[in-house]
Amino acid sequence: MTAMFEDYSGASGPAYDEMFDVDGLRAPYERLRSSLHHLTVPDVAGRVEALQASYLDQGVTFDIGGEERAFPLDILPRVIETDTWSTIERGVQQRVRTLEAFLADVYDAGQVFADGVIPRRVIATSSHYHRQAAGVRPPNGVRVHVSGIDLIRDNHGEFRVLEDNVRVPSGVSYVMTNRRAISAALPEPFAEHRIRPVAGYPQRLLAALRAAAPAGVADPTVVVLTPGVYNGAYFEHALLARTMGVELVEGRDLECRRGRVMMRTTQGLEQVHVIYRRVDDEFLDPVHFRADSILGCPGLIDASRAGNVTLANAVGNGVADDKLVYTYLPDLIRYYLHEEPVLKNVDTWRLGDDDAREEVLDRLDELVLKPVDGSGGKGIVIGPRATNAELDELRVKVLEDPRSWIAQPVVQLSTVPTFVDGSFGPRHVDLRPFAVNDGNRVWVLPGGLTRVALAAGELIVNSSRGGGSKDTWVLAGPGALPRHLDEQPASVATTPQSAGPALTDLGSGQEQQQQQGRSEVESC
Repeated sequence: MTAMFEDYSGASGPAYDEMFDVDGLRAPYERLRSSLHHLTVPDVAGRVEALQASYLDQGVTFDIGGEERAFPLDILPRVIETDTWSTIERGVQQRVRTLEAFLADVYDAGQVFADGVIPRRVIATSSHYHRQAAGVRPPNGVRVHVSGIDLIRDNHGEFRVLEDNVRVPSGVSYVMTNRRAISAALPEPFAEHRIRPVAGYPQRLLAALRAAAPAGVADPTVVVLTPGVYNGAYFEHALLARTMGVELVEGRDLECRRGRVMMRTTQGLEQVHVIYRRVDDEFLDPVHFRADSILGCPGLIDASRAGNVTLANAVGNGVADDKLVYTYLPDLIRYYLHEEPVLKNVDTWRLGDDDAREEVLDRLDELVLKPVDGSGGKGIVIGPRATNAELDELRVKVLEDPRSWIAQPVVQLSTVPTFVDGSFGPRHVDLRPFAVNDGNRVWVLPGGLTRVALAAGELIVNSSRGGGSKDTWVLAGPGALPRHLDEQPASVATTPQSAGPALTDLGSGQEQQQQQGRSEVESC
């Protein structure tokens, strides 16, 4: 293993390398390298093959272009030391609290507009603002039950927020499965590190969902709503339902009666109080959104408005994912929390501003342009890598609809050694920490999903663009619990219940909706 790093070039590259600097190995990786020194190239290659075969056997796959492939998992974990993680944790918690306050304000009083912090037109023109959510107040005030805040590490090693995901962020299943796989593939180094656990996530999530139940419900029925087996993230939906011990349902398993949501079971109808939905807003309720949707259930919005069922995450959260709203988050943190941002944004130009647009159009070949409602890496144009024809086409799109675009400098995402084609090379990574809000505390899963671009020099890490992942080790500080002792709310049962309603064959129309009928952030 030591010999395999002799020709590693990450420390001399333009990006911040998390394992090596010009003087040698960085502190968080010292023990890891020493515990792996006995491995040879064939050893590593054999363990990598075993990882991929194990993922295929378990169904840990991802849909890429209609083909199910094993989710690529790199053999070398990413290591984050305690102090660095503490900053990330505080920054994510601050971000989630701000987004909660912002969404509550936007769909109610709108005081943030009256005080001039953000223009009302920014929200009114967002494709993810839904008037159907106006005036709906969740039972415990939580709209963002689960969030995934995407972070990158810049050239100086500082973590910055790249974007917010508070609709139905996906990927946490890979965090849990990656940990199990790497602990089996690298048992020696895993045993030698004190790593904060990730296995308690389903219990944290279930506790938050139960806390969000309508008033007066002491023992709520919680379900996970999936578009179905043809959805690219179905593995995650099934895993979370199983580990929480709740039913996995499709829209056809539900019906609304007199403002209440009922689930069909073998014993008859049973009322549902909390729905952790993995179906996008537009497909959720054909009465209020797409009339042709067969993925949701007619009446869900009315039942939610009546206070008889809680939808998690709340309908309309997508307005906070709008990348134009992202540019206002530092001001929103100061406005709602009276604090300075713990984690900075990436520098961003708003193309609706005349001066900013003029500057960006003069520098299209130097910058990255992103559609404000895009995700999964779709629609991004990296100026230095674009052709003249692509830049000309982009210029026309920006001039036609400047509100739909933002611009950012090309940020060299940090690199971590990654085993590709028989050797370790620097590959760019980002990080998606997952946070769960139960109304009293925002809990951040220690580690999150590290996504890695497997192609040399590639800056887009999304799985839908061929990216992979790494297990993320957050080192436990002095006095921390042993890594095997997961923190779990004592009141939450961990024994799975019934397996959920049976699935039947689907026609091609429903199959297509299953693939589409969830938020784009499901594309990791």
